[in-house]
Amino acid sequence: MTVNWGILGAAKFAREHMGPAIHAAPGARLAALATSDAAKAAGFSAFCPDLRVHDGYEALLADPGIDAVYIPLPNHMHIDWAMRALDAGKHVLVEKPVALRADQIDPLIARRDETGLICAEAYMIVHHPQWQRARALVADGAIGRLRRVDGAFSFDNRDPANIRNRPETGGGGIPDIGVYTYGSARWVTGAEPVSLSAHVEWENGVDVFAQVTAEMEGPGGRFSYSAMTSTRLAPRQEMTFHGDGGVLRLTAPFNAGVFGEAQIHLFRPGEPDRIERFPGVRQYILQVEAFGRAIRGEAAFPWRLEDARGTQAMIDRVFAAAGPRPPA
Repeated sequence: MTVNWGILGAAKFAREHMGPAIHAAPGARLAALATSDAAKAAGFSAFCPDLRVHDGYEALLADPGIDAVYIPLPNHMHIDWAMRALDAGKHVLVEKPVALRADQIDPLIARRDETGLICAEAYMIVHHPQWQRARALVADGAIGRLRRVDGAFSFDNRDPANIRNRPETGGGGIPDIGVYTYGSARWVTGAEPVSLSAHVEWENGVDVFAQVTAEMEGPGGRFSYSAMTSTRLAPRQEMTFHGDGGVLRLTAPFNAGVFGEAQIHLFRPGEPDRIERFPGVRQYILQVEAFGRAIRGEAAFPWRLEDARGTQAMIDRVFAAAGPRPPA
């Protein structure tokens, strides 16, 4: 079964990453795009010449030739259009963050269960073999008992027109990249924060720098956690898992292949340092393939709405710990 995909909106990210991934993934076909902007549609037709273009989102949802919908709309529109897509009988892959608060995800989970359709957040890193390997190494005790996790993710984006810098569209560094520093630690360890503090700096009503510290607890016990995110610093990304028997470091954990080659560095006392490399892996294609397998009933999708809700709950706690959001 080939899964016929439609995309709601001609977002730059969809044009540069997810659209080409859908087009290239085995078992998937990019069939339709919803946009009223002919110039933006042309960017998609350039790599997918037989693309059907609908001039509205509802028209695409009414298209009987579409099996699954990818939603890269601004953050504040995710839940509404995901619900509409489910109601239209489409499977749904919605960009992160799926919502702006954890409780907003509950009705979507309920609608997913009512319809029996696949609905998930596009959290691409869990499909990358470097993260699957990191999860297995930590679980297998390669670094001993985990005692600390450190994360950092930053880039410099000062464009006031960019949706990441607009409070009315759910912008800010934490919704955009905090989902990675928080969610990846949760996914590898199965842990949740038991206490948390946060320092957040704001511009025009959106967070542009955040330092979070927490105590987290999971199946392997309790450990300390620290993460920095910023949209006003030079680009950086790194995740480190520190145990009493070793250190595991991912050097391009989130934008693998763009920021740099995906690598896992394993350091253990008395042993040669070990580096595992993952060149040429295209995590967005892997995500599309995994979604197709879930639709066909071949395998469960590895990142459920419940997983996304857990990360959003941690984001909610960060904002609560930071204090009142200043006006724009």
